[in-house]
Amino acid sequence: MEFCYQMNKRRIVQTGNTYLYKDMVAQLKQLQCAYPHFEVLEIGRSVMGKPLYCIRLGSGPKAFHMNGAVHANEWITAPLLLRFIEETLASTVESSERWSREACSWLKEITLWAVPMVNPDGVNLSQEGITPAHANAGQLLAWNQGSTDFSRWKANIQGVDLNDQFPAYWEEEQRRRAILMPSAQDYGGTAPLTEPESKALAVLTRCEDFDLAVSLHTQGKEIYWNYRDMEPSYAEHLARRLAYVSGYRAVKLTGSDAGYKDWFIQEFRRPGFTIEAGEGVNPLPASDFESIYAEVSELLAEVMRF
Repeated sequence: MEFCYQMNKRRIVQTGNTYLYKDMVAQLKQLQCAYPHFEVLEIGRSVMGKPLYCIRLGSGPKAFHMNGAVHANEWITAPLLLRFIEETLASTVESSERWSREACSWLKEITLWAVPMVNPDGVNLSQEGITPAHANAGQLLAWNQGSTDFSRWKANIQGVDLNDQFPAYWEEEQRRRAILMPSAQDYGGTAPLTEPESKALAVLTRCEDFDLAVSLHTQGKEIYWNYRDMEPSYAEHLARRLAYVSGYRAVKLTGSDAGYKDWFIQEFRRPGFTIEAGEGVNPLPASDFESIYAEVSELLAEVMRF
């Protein structure tokens, strides 16, 4: 698969060796200055009080949702999603952009609600480690097996895996994981939607009644599109379209519950996709950002054509 994406334009959304919550906030402000025709909304607050930002662009009757950085060490998905927002906005005002002939039509037909960083506390922890801001430093160390290296940390700041937090056979996922206390990953909490981050995402989803949802994760270059045969009959066809444009593989997944995509499909019986971007070992290196974006941007653009 060949991609037409060219990396010769200087974008606002960049990533260095790290990508922290403050970087996302700064880039959101720059995007608002450059492109006034979108809104940034606060949909809740993280455990540590960070605003959870949602971007709303477009005015169409179809409501689509995209989210990133649900898992802390998959932080690269936040700038991937935000870069896609930037390029879409640029394509509405500049004739030389990749989607200049399409973007205005997309945003007349679709209202896109995007949450680039669902888990800001975890994102910072995974890259910075424990700082003076962490009142629960002792607990974090214990939950991380005594290690000060948090680069593999997936959970939120309370040791709860946000993608095991949704009420879609939650109890079965808990039994399968068999992790009964806060941890770097795979602990689903004491009940579904106990964490402010997962709760905010669920409230947004129910309030806006999305027609389609996409959750960006890493890694594996795979597209998960089903859930316990509750997905609509055309979901596999849509997944194969996404696979074709990105070079990723559409996978019918079994033996997994309680994720955002699972709950979305179960509750709404509409298309939901988990995208496992890139390839390697999490956290994927920032040096892979542009090559991963070349693939993921084609996939997200195809979503906008649905």
